[in-house]
Amino acid sequence: MGSSERAPPRPVEVALLASVFVVAACGLVYELAAGALASYVLGDSVLQFSTVIGTYLFAMGIGSWLSRFFERQLPAHFLRIELLVALIGGLLPATLFLANAFVPDSFRFLLYGLVLVVGTLVGLEIPLVMRILKRNVALKDLVSQVLTFDYLGALAVSVVFPLWLVPQLGLVRTGLLFGLMNAAVALWAWWLFRHELPHRLAHLAAAVLTLGALTTGWFGAQQLTTLAEDRFYQDRIVLAESSDWQRIVLTHGRAGHRLYLNGNLQFAERDEYRYHEALVHPAMAAFAQGGGTPRRVAVLGGGDGMAVREVLRYPGVESVTLVELDPHMTRLFSQNPALRALNADALHSPKLSIVNTDAFKWLEQDGDSFDVIVVDFPDPTNFSIGKLYTNAFFASLQRRLSASGFAVMQTTSPLVARQSFWTVVTTMESVGLRTAPYHAHVPSFGEWGFVIASRRPYTPPAQLPPGLRFLTPETLRLLFDFPADMARVPTEVNRLSNQVLVHTYEQEWGRALP
Repeated sequence: MGSSERAPPRPVEVALLASVFVVAACGLVYELAAGALASYVLGDSVLQFSTVIGTYLFAMGIGSWLSRFFERQLPAHFLRIELLVALIGGLLPATLFLANAFVPDSFRFLLYGLVLVVGTLVGLEIPLVMRILKRNVALKDLVSQVLTFDYLGALAVSVVFPLWLVPQLGLVRTGLLFGLMNAAVALWAWWLFRHELPHRLAHLAAAVLTLGALTTGWFGAQQLTTLAEDRFYQDRIVLAESSDWQRIVLTHGRAGHRLYLNGNLQFAERDEYRYHEALVHPAMAAFAQGGGTPRRVAVLGGGDGMAVREVLRYPGVESVTLVELDPHMTRLFSQNPALRALNADALHSPKLSIVNTDAFKWLEQDGDSFDVIVVDFPDPTNFSIGKLYTNAFFASLQRRLSASGFAVMQTTSPLVARQSFWTVVTTMESVGLRTAPYHAHVPSFGEWGFVIASRRPYTPPAQLPPGLRFLTPETLRLLFDFPADMARVPTEVNRLSNQVLVHTYEQEWGRALP
């Protein structure tokens, strides 16, 4: 064999490079889990992910710098650091979840504290592995091999985390799974370097205990999640599931069912009729009062079927298209008996077609126009939802609205978030739509706002469908009057390029919270 030929890698080298892959994957999972939890609890996903990632990378730099002080017993140091990362990183989602339920004031401090600790430990790992490998691998090969496996691990997790891990396992079990992987790397390191380790049995016992603690956490993850959610929500939880997009929790108490998405209340059975009657009928009845009938109706969002229920009160409606991003929502509200009773089996109507896709993309496609479009999205708590309140969205909405049609949208509270409410109105008007803002009192939410948009002037209807519990023709007209503390204020247009609404919304609701 020529001297220029490379010897095949030794088993220890292969094992350590595989460890680099696992270490990189685990580190990124802890970073993504922290960012996801921060966005759930604190809102504004872009801000939270940016600050979490920045803090994590800064901490990795600290760890890399500290690695210079580890001069002897490198395998032992590597094993101990792996066990610490396994325990702290693996339990990070569960710890933050419990903190939000029991000590919410400490959540932000604990979040960044844990990210700093985990990032520092992960920053120590790679330099130690490289120095262990340096014994037998040339420098140029060493750097290329370690960085290749590091980046491959990060790539694998970045794909699997949103597509499989969180939807199938949830954040708590995902963290514990990768903590177990870190602990397994530590156990493997113990086997590889058992002859070099001081206090071999103590290191083995620590690895076994860490594996045992994380395994116990894995099997108790559901009980832990239930404990935290029971503390967070007022009433008994009757359903808690995670979809690809959100955490869905349904509670039941003396006031009936309540639906929460990512911890935010979406409706309460006791007064949801006020919200949905106010959302649907001012636009639907106005279209019908001229002698016409709203034949084709679209509902964007509203996967619970409540808005569809109100639309179907108009016998002249021929078709309803429900565009809901999350198929888990439409499946749940079409199969669960208690929820089917709430929406009067609206999702089983032969007039209804369900499209599970992004409403923004759906509007941009060439398709049929609609006489009425009901927009029932969550509030703009982050940029992914905020795009649904931009002038680009409303321009697409206008294209799919018939010449005499009406669109209506829920637009947060004009009392608590006054500037946010009028920002939506200004943004609708910026694409050439006429607007008719109004508000209604919904006890679970307080004073709540809506906006009707159209190409023609809006006139409140003189008649409404029979059987309504809240609206009458007389009270409906009063909804369009705004007292001084909710009157219009100057606002900017909400654009995709600036998303001013998300920032304004966060500021206004942040001031309103205790």
